Amino acid sequence: MLDIKFLRANPDVVKENIRKKFQDEKVALVDEVIKLDEKCRAARTRCEYLRSQRNAISKQIGAFMAKGQREEAEQAKKSVSDMAEEMNGLDAEINALSAQIRERMLVIPNIIDPTVPIGKDDSENVELERFGEPRVPEYEVPYHVEIMERFGGIDLDSARKTSGNGFYYLRGDIARLHSAILSYARDFMIDKGFTYYVPPFMIRGNVVDGVMSFAEMENMMYKIEGEDLYLIGTSEHSMIGKFIDTLLEEKDLPQTLTSYSPCFRKEVGAHGIEERGVYRIHQFEKQEMVVVCKPEESKEWFEKLYHYTIEFFRSLDIPVRSLECCSGDLADLKVKSIDVEAWSPRQQKYFEVGSCSNLGDAQARRLGIRVRNKEKGNYFPHTLNNTVVAPPRMLIAFLENNLQADGSVAIPEPLRMYMGGKDAIR
Repeated sequence: MLDIKFLRANPDVVKENIRKKFQDEKVALVDEVIKLDEKCRAARTRCEYLRSQRNAISKQIGAFMAKGQREEAEQAKKSVSDMAEEMNGLDAEINALSAQIRERMLVIPNIIDPTVPIGKDDSENVELERFGEPRVPEYEVPYHVEIMERFGGIDLDSARKTSGNGFYYLRGDIARLHSAILSYARDFMIDKGFTYYVPPFMIRGNVVDGVMSFAEMENMMYKIEGEDLYLIGTSEHSMIGKFIDTLLEEKDLPQTLTSYSPCFRKEVGAHGIEERGVYRIHQFEKQEMVVVCKPEESKEWFEKLYHYTIEFFRSLDIPVRSLECCSGDLADLKVKSIDVEAWSPRQQKYFEVGSCSNLGDAQARRLGIRVRNKEKGNYFPHTLNNTVVAPPRMLIAFLENNLQADGSVAIPEPLRMYMGGKDAIR
């Protein structure tokens, strides 16, 4: 959510930013906010004036009574009563106007970084760099579900019976590989100096409002019927939410956190979900990284975070590339975002395995997260998040890139300690 002072001073900048995100239907919201804000500030000014007058007249009542000036005292009492009544009405008006302003501010997109490429959708995202040489083996690389089934490692049919499409059972060495990747990712980030967390897997509605846009929530979140609770779509939601209404000490920044959680997503619009194996599913597990830092440090942390993911995948000898998200592909709260994509030898193309985002102070402003600074005044920190790894989608890249000609799957050195010393799955 933008600072209303910024919007008030720079309405044309905000409108142009909306146009860059190809959300022209939201341009009118800027003028609506400005008009509502003017009314709200006028009501506050009037309310403050009445409060000062009421206090001054209230002091006179005792003096009138002491002098026996009952008529003057009664007139003063009536003035105080009339002012109190008007103030009550103004308070109600201020609350209503503030709610209308917030409703609109929540859907006005954040100001994107000047370096973000302008484009309508993900087809206009821009490749930045490739890491590792993409390989296409001479032997056939089967569909990932077929590879798993060869090892008795997946059961989609039973999952459809218990839970529906978009769910799965993992079994045996494939299930163990899934857990090994997460364990390695956890230790990888701990070695980078991040503090490990296992967060709550459900959050309240006010936290949801703070960490994501309404459109994202509608397309992603599962609501717990009859309760103010939502299943998390990523542990970032819980991890940023833990700072809600908190005044952080500047000396404690940056907060560098890595968290494990299951993730639950509706995947609205994911047609043919039953045909996609474990690529687009309703339930998966993920290791996440989250940073809360000073505003001037967020660009540096953004670079660090997505390079950690690249380093992680390259340590498992999986070729990847970085892809900058264009303006139209950015969620409303994001200032800048880079996707990491892994190479698929079977499809001979890259596919998304992680996303790194800088949200500026948008989440902090929504959640009331501040940093204490006695000299310059308290301020909102910047928040960033990035995927370390999200199996089972990452399993697709792993299995395809480590499949051998004899049908076995090689286990790279970093994973062997988590796989009981095995150098391959046969």
